[in-house]
Amino acid sequence: MSLRIGIVGGGPAGLMAAEVLSQHGLTVDVYDAMPSVGRKFLMAGKGGMNITHAEPLQDFLARYGERRQELEPVLRAFTPDDLRAWIHGLGIETFVGSSGRVFPKEMKAAPLLRAWLHRLRERGVRFHMRHRWLGWGENDALRFATPEGERDLHAEAWLLALGGASWPQLGSDGAWTAPLSRSGIAIAPLRPSNCGFDIAWSAHFRERHAGEPLKSVAASFGATRKLGECMVTAHGIEGGLIYALSAALRDTIERDGEAMLTLDLLPDWSPERVQKEVAHPRGARSLSSHLASRLGLKGAKAGLLREVLSAEQMNDAALLAQTIKALPLRLIAPRPIAEAISTAGGLRFEELDAHLMLRKRTGLFAAGEMLDWEAPTGGYLLTACLASGRTAADGILRWLQQPHSAQGL
Repeated sequence: MSLRIGIVGGGPAGLMAAEVLSQHGLTVDVYDAMPSVGRKFLMAGKGGMNITHAEPLQDFLARYGERRQELEPVLRAFTPDDLRAWIHGLGIETFVGSSGRVFPKEMKAAPLLRAWLHRLRERGVRFHMRHRWLGWGENDALRFATPEGERDLHAEAWLLALGGASWPQLGSDGAWTAPLSRSGIAIAPLRPSNCGFDIAWSAHFRERHAGEPLKSVAASFGATRKLGECMVTAHGIEGGLIYALSAALRDTIERDGEAMLTLDLLPDWSPERVQKEVAHPRGARSLSSHLASRLGLKGAKAGLLREVLSAEQMNDAALLAQTIKALPLRLIAPRPIAEAISTAGGLRFEELDAHLMLRKRTGLFAAGEMLDWEAPTGGYLLTACLASGRTAADGILRWLQQPHSAQGL
């Protein structure tokens, strides 16, 4: 009779662990609170499934910031190249985009997930839906709320892969922090990551420009400057360009109460060229027409200038040109964690050994976004989730080989 392993959470980390463990002849049960697995994975893939990134590994590892040291062995054991090879093994072709991001050929998550789940079921992995982990019951069993009521379940080893707290409607609601904290396990506070920010727009600007994109702009914060695009929202600003700076912006707001972001509305133009065009005689034309015809500034970009400059300041050519190249935006708060792409904070690595087993609960492992790390979008989040699932599965296999381990939990 094979040993039984329980996995709590049917996202990428949990499913990857199930893949590894089922290959070794173990009986694997996956428990998830939702009616189906991989819901956030599918949602993330709706706009184009970004799997990983093709940049050199040293550059890739640098994206994990303060937690690079803890994640480097995990990511070296399952590199972006390994991930692509694994996906190809599912019959899914991939390609590298112009930015270095790696996508499935069909640009969708659903075919990949279907092929993956089919293989897992063929290997005997069993899925138990609408099973929400509540903590511990009698004799260190894991207690679940199920459609049939609360149940205590045992296994030879368990893996928690419960995600962060973003997009809670898809299952990752951060409720797991309570039972772990009650057990004396240290949790770094969960915070929004890859998120938008609040700005105190005037009613006029908000009503006129909310929902408009800001294309071909550069955002600067501190010594970091990024090119891209973002979106004006009713609350403030969001989008890929903002997400790339969100960790530093969030930390600054937490410390200082606000963060000043600078936008360059014409990043391909030199300051001298902008100054020349702004100062060009406009005759009977309005300033709005002048900015649109000479500099291509209209819509939300033009609206931003009027949002930060008074009517008098708009007629100061030198100040107007300077603001076009360095428009200040005062960010006052990150958007709520439920709206964020991902989560910072979580189960501290200091609570885990090198194989991702909890030091205070032997035989219990953890992986994925519920661990205390963050990364930008671009494939880094998914790669680390999958790689940590493999590391935890390898840790379970190693632990099961020890004489004391096969006692059940």
